[in-house]
Amino acid sequence: MPDRPVPSVRPARAGDEDTLARIDRDTWSTLHAVSPAPEPPYQPFFDERHAVDDHLVAELAGAVVGYVRLGSPTPLASNAHVRQIQGLAVTDGARGTGAGRALVRAAVAEAGRRGARRITLRVLGHNAPARALYESEGFTVEGVQPEEFLVGGQYVDDVLMGRSL
Repeated sequence: MPDRPVPSVRPARAGDEDTLARIDRDTWSTLHAVSPAPEPPYQPFFDERHAVDDHLVAELAGAVVGYVRLGSPTPLASNAHVRQIQGLAVTDGARGTGAGRALVRAAVAEAGRRGARRITLRVLGHNAPARALYESEGFTVEGVQPEEFLVGGQYVDDVLMGRSL
């Protein structure tokens, strides 16, 4: 049986923008998105709120197959010790390779390198695969906002998860 490629994670580069924008569009789903599906003209992937330095990318066999966005939950100085996963996407072809897990682990490590004491995220209640991944990486449910979003004709919970570093 041939060896299966192992995903690696690196900081994003400006040249990744088109690939990451395509991944973001191709993976859009009501399973995780609360905003409408992207339509042309597409917005830039990197902008004043989402800098290149806020992203880590997963590569598999030399190709970018996913990303994680790490940001601050608020602009407040009193909250500067917390980082938040604000986006995670993996191409359909790379699902099951460990790319998502590698991105979560890299985000946790990067948050620690940036001096964070905690890392948090928000996930839709019906996104069982993502919740299971986060729980397996030490995140726990810290709060639930019931029926916070109307997505695909269904009311879904907004689940707040976090862990200490």
